[in-house]
Amino acid sequence: MAGTTTDDGAPAAGRTRLVAGPGLLLVWLYGVMSVGAVSRSVYQILTDYGSAPLAHVLSAVAAVVYAFITYTLVRGGEKARRAALVCCAAELAGVLIVGTWTLADPSAFPDSTVWSDYGMGYVFIPVLLPVTGMIWLRRARTA
Repeated sequence: MAGTTTDDGAPAAGRTRLVAGPGLLLVWLYGVMSVGAVSRSVYQILTDYGSAPLAHVLSAVAAVVYAFITYTLVRGGEKARRAALVCCAAELAGVLIVGTWTLADPSAFPDSTVWSDYGMGYVFIPVLLPVTGMIWLRRARTA
């Protein structure tokens, strides 16, 4: 991306580098979750939408959230950091709401979502990732 680094590869002035250290792992995990959620939701919507439309749409929402966070982490900068922080908080709220809903009323979800049971089908990564992301993004804040 033009203008994001200097000639020696350092971040351009005013742009917070979010893909350093643990941030690189976050980008990788969010990228993997993006691909997984997009694949899952597209397949479910195209092949079996009528059986559980709410679950399939929620998986698509998760895919959009993961893709947006991946983009903002790669983009870097203070605006991107703040946008990613807000999106991680919204993601965590979504995981907690959907996770609780799927446990409290399983009949509302004939098919699982990425966030069902707090992401149990994804080794609880959906509930751990936004917390880790928010911690990293708060530490990456510019002075």
